[in-house]
Amino acid sequence: MNPRRAALDAILQVTEHGHSLSQVLPDTLNRITDRRDRGFAQHLIHGTLRWYERLVAIRQQLVTKPLKNKDEDINTLILLALFQLLYLDTPAHAAVSETVALSQKLKKPWARGFLNGVLRTFVREQAEILAKTPTTPAVQFSHPQWLVDKLQRAYPTQFETILQHNNQPPGLVLRVNTRVQTREEFLTKLQAAGIKAAAHPLTPVGIELDEGVDITALPSFEQGGFSVQDAAAQQAALILQPQAGMRILDACAAPGGKTCHLLESCDNQAWLLALEKEPNRMPRLQQNLARLNLQAHTQVADAADLDSWWDGQLFDQILLDAPCSATGIIRRHPDIKHHRRETDISALTDIQAQLLDQLWRTLKPGGLMLYATCSILPDENADQIQAFLQRQTDAQLQPISTSWGQGEMGKQILPGDKGMDGFYYALMRKGERA
Repeated sequence: MNPRRAALDAILQVTEHGHSLSQVLPDTLNRITDRRDRGFAQHLIHGTLRWYERLVAIRQQLVTKPLKNKDEDINTLILLALFQLLYLDTPAHAAVSETVALSQKLKKPWARGFLNGVLRTFVREQAEILAKTPTTPAVQFSHPQWLVDKLQRAYPTQFETILQHNNQPPGLVLRVNTRVQTREEFLTKLQAAGIKAAAHPLTPVGIELDEGVDITALPSFEQGGFSVQDAAAQQAALILQPQAGMRILDACAAPGGKTCHLLESCDNQAWLLALEKEPNRMPRLQQNLARLNLQAHTQVADAADLDSWWDGQLFDQILLDAPCSATGIIRRHPDIKHHRRETDISALTDIQAQLLDQLWRTLKPGGLMLYATCSILPDENADQIQAFLQRQTDAQLQPISTSWGQGEMGKQILPGDKGMDGFYYALMRKGERA
């Protein structure tokens, strides 16, 4: 399939039909047979969504009369072409001609002249058009205004750096399964395969790759020798340090990266229950467990509804990787900018508070709960934990001694901090109720 056509279809699924990129991307790439075309299509999709707001602001200067709703595909074709002209090394004539040709495949021959005129105008007058494009942070860094406002209030001296990092494609980090091989052994295998990689400085089982690769083709993939997991997400198991014989709950477990890391950390010797509310996400969790040869008890259930799953036995450790705005991983999932709304935040904080309070009941005295989100909004993180500590007088916030993160009410990692995704952690021990 033509990579530009595939990219167009995928972007429309996200922007017009509300689908997540995680849902759309695998099927889209599977329709493209050539490996280089697959890479190009993925680059087009991520890049156009990443810079969507800025591209729209530029398009508004080129298209003064709005197109009909039924022609949103042509509107989006313009954005695809603008992304190539601005951010890729695609020759201008190729970007224009390929875009114009694509209108024929959409059975809209009328659009040939329209697209040709719009895009050639941009090529000819690019400097003047860009000079007239708004320079507000929302447009300049291509983020929704509500999110820019919240980040500016929370991080007045850092918000522009956060926005910049959100637009930088992330690196590829792997987590070595030390039940199969040591990190040094895996690095040797990668070197022998001609793949440049290095030990990650912030996790004893992490490896950074110099560039993206097909991970299924890497040495030891089929044997469960490693998983893909950002260094920020790897900190969960490193903080909890689960031990053999413990009874552990992973409350919102899919797709299972942290579940598997917890089990790897204790040599698969803990009793672990992995809950997942969404049935369609459970197969991925179970596949990951099977590939890594790990055993966990899995159950589809709402963790906040204790009657639906809890047998009354208390847990030594609980990992609550709570549903959140995912504002810390926009660099990986640029469609978050399109799907998330400011009104979502209060609903999410209500869910997080309910999960915290309910799961706290299932923790042993002296036990540990680790609250985690991939959000960078204080509402979901430090403010959430501060309110929880006021409600639960037997909850004692524990220090997290690390070289990463900021804040006293837990640790907040900002996007790009030491190369990591945005993440938040707060560790609580259950003591005596005051």
